Amino acid sequence: MLRSNMADSAKGVSAGFIAKNVQKKINRAQEKVLQKLGKADETKDEQFEQCVQNFSRQLTEGTKLQKDLRAYLTAVKAMHEATKKLSELLEEIYEPDWVGREVVHSISESGDLLWTDYHQKLVDQALLTLDTYLGQFPDIKTRIAKRGRKLVDYDSARHHYESLQGAKKKDDGKIAKPVSLLEKAAPQWCQGKLVAHIVAQSNLLRNQAEEEFLKAQKVFEEINIDLQEELPSLWNSRVGFYVNTFQSIAGLEETFHKEMGKLNQNLTNTLNQLEQQHVNKALPVKGTPSIPAQPEVSNVSAPLEESPPGSPTVKNDNHVPVAVSPTPHAPPPIPKSPSQTLGQENISEVAGKAEISTGSVALEVQAEPQCEVVENENETETPAMTTKNVIPNVVVETSTESTNDAVYDTVPTEESELPPGFQFKVKALHDYNATDTDELNLKTGDVVLVVTYENPEEQDEGWLMGIKELDWIQKKDLKSSRRVFPENFTERIQ
Repeated sequence: MLRSNMADSAKGVSAGFIAKNVQKKINRAQEKVLQKLGKADETKDEQFEQCVQNFSRQLTEGTKLQKDLRAYLTAVKAMHEATKKLSELLEEIYEPDWVGREVVHSISESGDLLWTDYHQKLVDQALLTLDTYLGQFPDIKTRIAKRGRKLVDYDSARHHYESLQGAKKKDDGKIAKPVSLLEKAAPQWCQGKLVAHIVAQSNLLRNQAEEEFLKAQKVFEEINIDLQEELPSLWNSRVGFYVNTFQSIAGLEETFHKEMGKLNQNLTNTLNQLEQQHVNKALPVKGTPSIPAQPEVSNVSAPLEESPPGSPTVKNDNHVPVAVSPTPHAPPPIPKSPSQTLGQENISEVAGKAEISTGSVALEVQAEPQCEVVENENETETPAMTTKNVIPNVVVETSTESTNDAVYDTVPTEESELPPGFQFKVKALHDYNATDTDELNLKTGDVVLVVTYENPEEQDEGWLMGIKELDWIQKKDLKSSRRVFPENFTERIQ
């Protein structure tokens, strides 16, 4: 029996609560309709509305940052897996007798640990911090929505109370009319009670309206005051949060790439050792193209100028620089191409000492040089020789009247304008891409002024110190423009 009464009581309370909420929703809907129709004024707070707009923007930016950071972490994970597979493949193809096998295995394991540590630190120091930052937004968003509902309740209660206050005088007039009628129809003793009842009822309605108005006002102001303080503070906190987040990401990435760079340098050094181990074996490295068989070439060639005494470059009969024994800073090998033949090697000597004819581009390929001897009945002249050696799709014609009349494609430089420590000039026979900041980039045909080292003990065998002639003429700054370059990529011209 007791349980039944308690259940009935609970049902009654629940039904009353539901009815009260339904009535509130109806009142709010009516108030919003009246406000939209302009029949009821709405409380406005422009400063708070600006705070709400900033809150919405802040939430949108934070949500997008969270999404993009998760995508970044996914990419890091994918890169980790790809790098791991590549390292495993290198270990698989690395033969047991190759130098540095254990080093390659150690580098692979260290790289795997670096990727794992980098991903975990990004999660801990960036993603979790971002999740905590965004965790405060749902509660504030709910309170902003509640403030909006309480503002409607406040406006509705205010309008109801104001309407009763304005109708007070009209109610007094309405009370007087029934009294005059009662004087005619009712006994004298009933008239006073009837008037008192009407007045008491009107006062009760006004008191209830005032009480509801004050209650709605209090609830609204409590929520409003809290949000007025929290929203600007939350908006200002975004700067510090963004700074900390991106500083953490940048710092972690910088540390990761530094450590990974060290591992990559170790791997490069190990592979260089492997290359030296197999330098004399038929092991293709660095994608060097194979050199096709060279066609037979006539023995007729332009006379070659012998190296002057004291020249650092030693030449063989075919004008190819002799390879220099390896040193701690060994010069790179001269690049080879399919078109490198004996005739081409001769042409590099002749081209440096003869005028290059214009319009020398042709499509035919000629391998043998042609020699014409000009005779005169009255006097004998030095035979004029024309040599044609064709690089694919290009014919270079050179004509020499005398080996003493050498012509170089250089910019004249007066002796008084030569840099301090000048020794001689050389001309680049091949392109050379510098591999370090103290090396000189060379393009075929560049003229370089060779100078002495500041400290002769620093000079490596097979390397020269110099400055490009054009750089010296334009800048006159030896200190900032001089660099070292491989001697076997050049030939001495002066």
